[in-house]
Amino acid sequence: MRLSNAYIPTLKEEPAEAEVVSHKLLVRAGMIRKVTSGIYTFLPLGLRALDKIAHVVREEMNRAGCQEIFMPMVQPGDLWKETGRWEYYGKELLRLKDRHDRDYCLGPTHEEVVTSLVRGEVRSYRQLPLNLYQIQTKFRDEIRPRFGLMRCREFIMKDAYSFDRDEAGAQKSYQTMFDAYTRAFQRLGLQFRAVEADSGAIGGSVSHEFMVLAATGEDTIASCAACEFAANLEKAEVVVPTDHPVGLCEAEASEVPTPGKHTVDEVATFLGVGADRIVKTLLYVADGEVVGALVRGDRELNETKLKNLLDVQSLELAGSELVERVSQAPVGFAGPKGLQVKRLYADLELQNGTDWVTGANRAETHLVHVDLQRDAAITAYADLRDVTSGDPCPRCGGELRFPQGIEVGHVFNLGTKYSAPMQALYLDENGKEREMVMGCYGIGVSRILAAAIEQNHDASGIMFPPSIAPYEIALLCLDTKNEEVRTKAEAFYETLQEQGVDVLYDDRVERPGFKFKDADLMGLPLQVVFGGKGVARGIVEVKDRRTGEKAELPLDGLAEAFASWRDGVRAGWKVASQQ
Repeated sequence: MRLSNAYIPTLKEEPAEAEVVSHKLLVRAGMIRKVTSGIYTFLPLGLRALDKIAHVVREEMNRAGCQEIFMPMVQPGDLWKETGRWEYYGKELLRLKDRHDRDYCLGPTHEEVVTSLVRGEVRSYRQLPLNLYQIQTKFRDEIRPRFGLMRCREFIMKDAYSFDRDEAGAQKSYQTMFDAYTRAFQRLGLQFRAVEADSGAIGGSVSHEFMVLAATGEDTIASCAACEFAANLEKAEVVVPTDHPVGLCEAEASEVPTPGKHTVDEVATFLGVGADRIVKTLLYVADGEVVGALVRGDRELNETKLKNLLDVQSLELAGSELVERVSQAPVGFAGPKGLQVKRLYADLELQNGTDWVTGANRAETHLVHVDLQRDAAITAYADLRDVTSGDPCPRCGGELRFPQGIEVGHVFNLGTKYSAPMQALYLDENGKEREMVMGCYGIGVSRILAAAIEQNHDASGIMFPPSIAPYEIALLCLDTKNEEVRTKAEAFYETLQEQGVDVLYDDRVERPGFKFKDADLMGLPLQVVFGGKGVARGIVEVKDRRTGEKAELPLDGLAEAFASWRDGVRAGWKVASQQ
């Protein structure tokens, strides 16, 4: 492609709304343009990179035995109502009606549609296992789209769905896809980690996220330095010894005035105690019921753990009016003693202490010398908090680390969550009807583009992994008015094209500095430079964009010299990607 004919509108200035590196560079390099909040147009350079990512993903899916289909983005609401997700999914599901007033939605995922397809076609155990996938646009109406392609409303996703005869078959399919994802992300040149994860709105019993490790990642990973354990914070277990009985507090619970002290830090300072001696009382609405949850003052309650413990579809923090009605006190003064809720759960860590400070269910007042065994009606103790620095690994007791990550893939073992309500049945060897056991597997194709840039950039711009780069080579003609330079650059461009090499030829009438800056910004792996001084000396300059290493190659026999140099650079990339 000649850059003089290409639509690649690069920018010198950073876009004002961009918060992270990938968003800034994707816009500046002329790869995407914003249409509206969380919705982008992919320009030619960005689309080529997306196609490269999709190609790798498609090859690995086919290698794993999956078959590609293409399902509609607009889905009938009736299918979602069969599984109960029409009401459960929340406002992220963009619902709409057609001219006949029938319910539809824009697909954020396709479990219902694919299950409907398979239940109408597959009837015998001989037709299983089956794994179908697509690469398609999805829409999730995010409340706060941000970070460009990392959290947008419309995005491109690969989603696959496996159907098996039984749980053993489903586990085999799960492992097959886990391995396929590992190969795909390795080929894409990403540094990543597979972590245990919560299944969320998709459902199911087992799931793993594939996280690209990057300082700008939205997610925090709990990762053990001594073993293979890794989990996101929603899933990471907290190990708390519970075999040390704690006696009752000798002093009776008593009220102390705490005027205007609402927060943990304010109360701790006012009473002269540590935040670890305070118990926070949090009220939630779980499927319409008000429930209470207790954690230590220096900890954060993990809402995913609480939701899973309660086994509810919706969980929301109670508003100030509801808190006051239940506790008879403003926000900041609720406490477990005498709290009018049917269910009150406490974090496991609270079993190991007594003599707590809590809210008194009275305005401007707290209780001291609280003993939860004596003073509160605890429904159950459970792991309810986020894992933190200092907590041991739940597998080996080793040291936990907390790197940041960007989720680019997620695999789920769904069981019969969808096949049961939608009656996706097959006849076994004995002619008996059985429910298919399912799995689903997603890869964020457009998010990978952003994640790769978060991992691969410098002050000058993008440094694309070769498998993702929209073009492998940036060919720069620095003096287009010099006939000899232009002729030799044109000849080498034609040679590369004949060899089937992806090359972007900068033949624009622009200053050399302008061309160098654009080449570095776009991040193509190799640069070949034809300049007047070099051609006069009988050489061209080549550069490895990632390392910055340069070399001079002879014009005589350039094709052979370049092929040899290129092979050496590629070998270096391969070694680097394996480290």
